[in-house]
Amino acid sequence: MVQQVTEGVSVSVETFYQPGQSNPLNSEYLFAYRITIENQSTMPIKLLSRHWYIVDSNGSKREVEGEGVVGQQPIIEPNEKYQYVSAVNLRSDMGKMYGLYQMENLYNKKIISVAIPEFQLIAPFKMN
Repeated sequence: MVQQVTEGVSVSVETFYQPGQSNPLNSEYLFAYRITIENQSTMPIKLLSRHWYIVDSNGSKREVEGEGVVGQQPIIEPNEKYQYVSAVNLRSDMGKMYGLYQMENLYNKKIISVAIPEFQLIAPFKMN
């Protein structure tokens, strides 16, 4: 698990290779990831949008942007956590992801960029 704190907001990531939804013979590898966002500040925050960078070990790089996460724009109160699970398809058995969340401090309406720490996506058989 990796973790990073930006302006009082902690983001941690756990990854899981999904062999049942992957097809290595066709260079299709599915990875799930669980994100935990913890508001360690004294102000409520709202997650507005996400911006992901997805890199395959074959050299391809993609960017994905959108409102909220998994169809939601959660409000996270001080000392509360929000957790969600999503997935990504890679064309190689190794890669990485990282990015940013845009969040709004609901007290002063300030927009903050919260780092999503870089995390590795590696099929378990690659480590043998």
